Amino acid sequence: MTNYLISVVGATAIGKTALSIKLAQHFKAEIISCDSRQFFKEMEIGTAVPSAEELGAAKHHFIQHISIFDDYNVGQFEKDAIAKLDTLFQKHNIVIMVGGSGLYVDAVIKGLDDFPKVDPTIRENLNNQLETAGIASLQEMLLKLDPVYYERVALENPHRLIRALEICIGSGKPYSSFLKDKTATRNFTAIKVGLTAEREIMYDRINRRVDIMMNEGLLEEATALYPHKALNALQTVGYRELFEYMDGNCTLEFAVSEIQKNTRRFAKRQGTWFRRDETTLWFDYEEDIKTIVEKIEGRLS
Repeated sequence: MTNYLISVVGATAIGKTALSIKLAQHFKAEIISCDSRQFFKEMEIGTAVPSAEELGAAKHHFIQHISIFDDYNVGQFEKDAIAKLDTLFQKHNIVIMVGGSGLYVDAVIKGLDDFPKVDPTIRENLNNQLETAGIASLQEMLLKLDPVYYERVALENPHRLIRALEICIGSGKPYSSFLKDKTATRNFTAIKVGLTAEREIMYDRINRRVDIMMNEGLLEEATALYPHKALNALQTVGYRELFEYMDGNCTLEFAVSEIQKNTRRFAKRQGTWFRRDETTLWFDYEEDIKTIVEKIEGRLS
């Protein structure tokens, strides 16, 4: 019997969680989260962790399973996720995976890419540049050295920028040239299901979600995390902007508008990343679940 991993992808705030739960209930399956922000137990409101009701509607894995103080990366997640899938496929032949972190989706489905080793002083220099010249200087450098990856990467994440730049500088080749199309050997067949919406609708959903987060206590959550703001896990939209407000660099109103703006930019890059895969089944975010299930079942052979 063939094992299937149904991967639900798409931009932030598009409705992936709700769809994944409906699919899990229909196929009597469990859910693996590959949203790298929802891994951290200290970051609940700002990462839109599924509610208690949603978590109770289907069995979830990799939700708030580690701490911001843990050293955790995509390589570790790939190992953990594949091990969990091996276990789950002993009980079911279908598992649902959901999340908008494209690199983490690819790590599970295709395997990680092989990068050359580079001189560690390059990273030190880039970190110094971040401190002295700011993140915009790293963004400009990446645009020159690797315009292809520039369109995909989370430009607000300095660690992702530095990782790409150290490979560009150390190898003399674009970071994107090392991203392989070859898929690792897996014991499952992946079926990608993507949700989409008109840009105006998507941006409105993002803006409203940020307002809801603020009403639910995002500022208080960020305040509690402020002493640890240098941690890698907290270099992310929703927290970094509020840390700027706490540093006295802007008003709260401006910080909230920056969260909305940066989330919209992030959603645009998510769309660019996921549209690379021509095998993805795309649906409008309001599509009836019966239609989506019928299309998926057409891929199950």
